[in-house]
Amino acid sequence: MKASLALDVDGTRIAQARHLAVAFLTTVRYAHSIPVADSTVEIVQLIVSELVTNARKYAPGPALLQMQVIGEALRIEMWDSNPLPPTVKAPDPRRIGQHGLEIVTALAHNVTIEATPPGKRIIATVMLSTP
Repeated sequence: MKASLALDVDGTRIAQARHLAVAFLTTVRYAHSIPVADSTVEIVQLIVSELVTNARKYAPGPALLQMQVIGEALRIEMWDSNPLPPTVKAPDPRRIGQHGLEIVTALAHNVTIEATPPGKRIIATVMLSTP
Protein backbone atom coordinates (compact mmCIF):
# COMPACT_ATOMS: atom_id res chain seq x y z
CA MET A 1 0.00 0.00 0.00
CA LYS A 2 1.46 3.28 -1.16
CA ALA A 3 0.43 6.87 -1.70
CA SER A 4 2.39 9.75 -3.19
CA LEU A 5 2.08 13.42 -4.01
CA ALA A 6 4.34 15.48 -6.26
CA LEU A 7 4.85 18.98 -4.94
CA ASP A 8 5.59 22.03 -7.03
CA VAL A 9 7.59 25.04 -5.97
CA ASP A 10 4.70 27.32 -5.02
CA GLY A 11 3.85 25.53 -1.75
CA THR A 12 0.10 25.38 -2.31
CA ARG A 13 -0.20 21.65 -1.72
CA ILE A 14 0.71 21.47 1.98
CA ALA A 15 -2.93 21.06 3.06
CA GLN A 16 -3.43 18.54 0.27
CA ALA A 17 -0.52 16.50 1.65
CA ARG A 18 -2.16 16.40 5.10
CA HIS A 19 -5.48 15.35 3.55
CA LEU A 20 -3.71 12.63 1.55
CA ALA A 21 -2.17 11.28 4.78
CA VAL A 22 -5.59 11.07 6.45
CA ALA A 23 -7.23 9.46 3.41
CA PHE A 24 -4.39 6.96 3.06
CA LEU A 25 -4.51 5.94 6.73
CA THR A 26 -8.31 5.68 6.57
CA THR A 27 -7.96 3.28 3.64
CA VAL A 28 -5.31 1.30 5.51
CA ARG A 29 -7.59 1.06 8.55
CA TYR A 30 -10.92 0.24 6.90
CA ALA A 31 -10.18 -1.28 3.50
CA HIS A 32 -7.23 -3.37 4.63
CA SER A 33 -8.24 -3.95 8.28
CA ILE A 34 -4.89 -2.83 9.64
CA PRO A 35 -5.13 -1.23 13.10
CA VAL A 36 -4.30 2.48 13.04
CA ALA A 37 -4.49 4.45 16.29
CA ASP A 38 -6.36 7.75 16.13
CA SER A 39 -3.32 9.45 17.64
CA THR A 40 -1.19 8.01 14.81
CA VAL A 41 -3.34 9.82 12.25
CA GLU A 42 -2.76 13.11 14.08
CA ILE A 43 0.98 12.45 14.42
CA VAL A 44 1.32 11.58 10.73
CA GLN A 45 -0.52 14.77 9.72
CA LEU A 46 1.91 16.84 11.75
CA ILE A 47 4.98 15.01 10.43
CA VAL A 48 3.77 15.35 6.83
CA SER A 49 3.00 19.02 7.36
CA GLU A 50 6.46 19.72 8.80
CA LEU A 51 8.32 17.76 6.10
CA VAL A 52 6.38 19.32 3.24
CA THR A 53 6.67 22.82 4.69
CA ASN A 54 10.44 22.45 5.08
CA ALA A 55 10.82 21.06 1.56
CA ARG A 56 8.88 23.99 0.13
CA LYS A 57 10.76 26.51 2.24
CA TYR A 58 14.32 25.31 1.60
CA ALA A 59 14.34 23.37 -1.70
CA PRO A 60 14.56 25.30 -4.97
CA GLY A 61 12.75 22.74 -7.11
CA PRO A 62 10.20 19.95 -7.02
CA ALA A 63 9.62 17.59 -4.12
CA LEU A 64 7.89 14.25 -3.66
CA LEU A 65 6.01 12.89 -0.66
CA GLN A 66 5.56 9.11 -0.46
CA MET A 67 3.88 6.98 2.19
CA GLN A 68 4.04 3.21 2.40
CA VAL A 69 2.83 0.66 4.93
CA ILE A 70 5.55 -1.82 5.81
CA GLY A 71 4.39 -4.39 8.33
CA GLU A 72 3.06 -2.50 11.36
CA ALA A 73 4.70 0.80 10.42
CA LEU A 74 4.15 3.71 8.07
CA ARG A 75 7.20 4.90 6.16
CA ILE A 76 6.95 8.57 5.22
CA GLU A 77 9.51 9.72 2.64
CA MET A 78 10.04 13.33 1.67
CA TRP A 79 12.41 13.87 -1.25
CA ASP A 80 13.41 17.37 -2.24
CA SER A 81 15.96 19.01 -4.51
CA ASN A 82 18.05 20.70 -1.80
CA PRO A 83 21.24 18.63 -1.27
CA LEU A 84 22.00 20.19 2.13
CA PRO A 85 20.89 17.96 5.01
CA PRO A 86 18.82 19.63 7.70
CA THR A 87 20.13 19.77 11.23
CA VAL A 88 18.28 19.50 14.50
CA LYS A 89 19.06 22.54 16.58
CA ALA A 90 19.45 22.42 20.34
CA PRO A 91 16.10 22.91 22.09
CA ASP A 92 15.43 26.56 22.75
CA PRO A 93 11.91 27.57 23.82
CA ARG A 94 12.71 31.20 22.90
CA ARG A 95 13.58 30.36 19.27
CA ILE A 96 10.87 31.34 16.81
CA GLY A 97 10.58 28.81 13.99
CA GLN A 98 13.04 26.20 12.75
CA HIS A 99 11.50 23.46 14.92
CA GLY A 100 10.31 21.26 12.02
CA LEU A 101 12.93 18.51 12.13
CA GLU A 102 12.94 18.69 15.93
CA ILE A 103 9.18 17.96 15.90
CA VAL A 104 9.51 15.17 13.35
CA THR A 105 12.32 13.53 15.32
CA ALA A 106 10.31 13.73 18.55
CA LEU A 107 7.18 12.17 17.03
CA ALA A 108 8.58 9.51 14.72
CA HIS A 109 9.82 6.09 15.77
CA ASN A 110 12.85 6.59 13.55
CA VAL A 111 14.18 9.35 11.25
CA THR A 112 16.94 9.01 8.68
CA ILE A 113 18.34 11.46 6.14
CA GLU A 114 19.90 10.21 2.90
CA ALA A 115 21.74 12.09 0.18
CA THR A 116 20.07 11.35 -3.17
CA PRO A 117 21.59 13.50 -5.89
CA PRO A 118 20.46 16.04 -6.81
CA GLY A 119 18.85 16.38 -3.36
CA LYS A 120 18.02 14.43 -0.24
CA ARG A 121 15.40 12.14 1.24
CA ILE A 122 14.11 12.32 4.80
CA ILE A 123 12.47 9.11 5.99
CA ALA A 124 10.29 9.07 9.10
CA THR A 125 8.85 5.81 10.38
CA VAL A 126 5.71 5.80 12.56
CA MET A 127 4.18 2.74 14.21
CA LEU A 128 0.54 2.42 13.11
CA SER A 129 -1.15 1.11 16.22
CA THR A 130 1.19 2.27 18.98
CA PRO A 131 2.59 5.75 18.35
